Parts: sequence; structure tokens; C-alpha cells
Amino acid sequence: MTGFETSPLLSTDPSIRHGFFGRSGGVSEGDFAGLNVSWSVGDDPDIVDKNRTLVRNAIGAGPLVIVRQTHSTDVATVTGPIEPSSIEADALVTATPGLALAILTADCTPILFHDPEAGVIGAAHAGWRGAVDGIVGRTVAAMADLGADPARIRAAIGPTISAPNYEVGPQFMRDFLALHPDGGRYFHVPAGRKEHFDLPGFVRDQLASAGITRIDPLAICTYARPDRYFSHRYATHQGTRTGRQVSVIALT
Repeated sequence: MTGFETSPLLSTDPSIRHGFFGRSGGVSEGDFAGLNVSWSVGDDPDIVDKNRTLVRNAIGAGPLVIVRQTHSTDVATVTGPIEPSSIEADALVTATPGLALAILTADCTPILFHDPEAGVIGAAHAGWRGAVDGIVGRTVAAMADLGADPARIRAAIGPTISAPNYEVGPQFMRDFLALHPDGGRYFHVPAGRKEHFDLPGFVRDQLASAGITRIDPLAICTYARPDRYFSHRYATHQGTRTGRQVSVIALT
């Protein structure tokens, strides 16, 4: 069975369907075993397409809108189906019912957004680069262009790597603090280790800075649960490959 997590905050409104999928329930094998939805990691494209169909059926949504993610701050406003990976962006927004905005991750932070009054949804891929450069604020601004109000937007933070498992080192910290001088609180140094970064904590504060007050962090670490989620860093440490999971939101 294709399972997924939902946000209690987003689940209060019947006008949307959403889900944070992991690796369970798919038909991929080997390193990609489970519900891999990425064409670009070395999996069989036909199998990936079957997994994408399983996602659609599980959530009861229309066409998956999947873009080519490049760790940018580019936001695409979509009004209809697109050819998968035909445009580059790291966030999607729409006010069009039936479209399922889909974000692929394997440690980076997926964020799903909804303004129930305006009928506007969004989905963002916030890796450290995109988060630091402002993908959250740009996604909220694109939703506002469609009539959303940050004060009404609800946001859920899906499965992502957590600070205890995200070692980044001193150069990363220096580069980060050059852009966010007050961001020292997002780092800690375990005994005998290098600096660790709290990506989901930083993302949550970026959401708050954008004016969003209703935020639901699922607090699930991808690295800590390789049986349930694809984790690029875990796979790298094990000398293997990994797939990509998907987070989806759609207006009904």
C-alpha cells in the first residue's frame, strides 16, 4: 500500500488534498526500492512513471506538476498541466483546481502552503541553498500575487534531514553567517564533530518572517529513517544510491 503522511493543520480544510510520501508502496527495486518518483537518479523511467501513477491514485489528485529542481529561488505559477521537468523551478503556486503541485526531495525540506480563503496553494523545495537565498519568501510573494494573504496561509514542513544528522562544517557556517549574521542559533557543534545546521528550524523561521503564523512541522528526519524515506546523505555515507520522495498538494 502506498502510504503518506498528512499535516493536521492542512487537513482541516476539505478543499485540498495533500500528502508527504516516503518510499513505501512503490515498485522500484534495489537502491531505489519503493516509491522512487525521480527519473534522474538512474531508476527505470517506466517504473518511475508507475510510481507516479501510484501517487496520483493514492491522493486522488489530477496531473502531477513536476518541474526540474535546481536549488534556485525560482517560483513557477502554473495554470494547467505541464510536461514533466519541462521547466526549471524550485517552487510552484496555483489557484487552479485539479492540479497537483509536486516537490521531490531526499533530505531537503518540502513545504506545502494553502490559503483557504483565496483558494491558493503552493509547494516549495527548500534545500540549504534555496532556503538561505530566500525560496520561502519568494513562494509566499508568488502566492500573494494570486490573491493570498500571508496572515491566512497555512504551511506544513515535511520530512527532511534534522540538525543532529546534518553536519556541514565551519566554511558552511561562515558563508551562512555572511548572509544571515544573526543566524548562529541554527548551528551546534557536537563533541568531537563539526558544525551541524538546523535546516527545518531555519525554514520555520523564514516562514514566520514571511508573515505566516500557522506552521506545522512534521518533525520527521529522513536520515534517521532510511527504511521509510530516501536520504541522499545516508546513501552517500553507505556508498549507495537513493531515490526521491514526493510531497503533493492539490485544490479539489
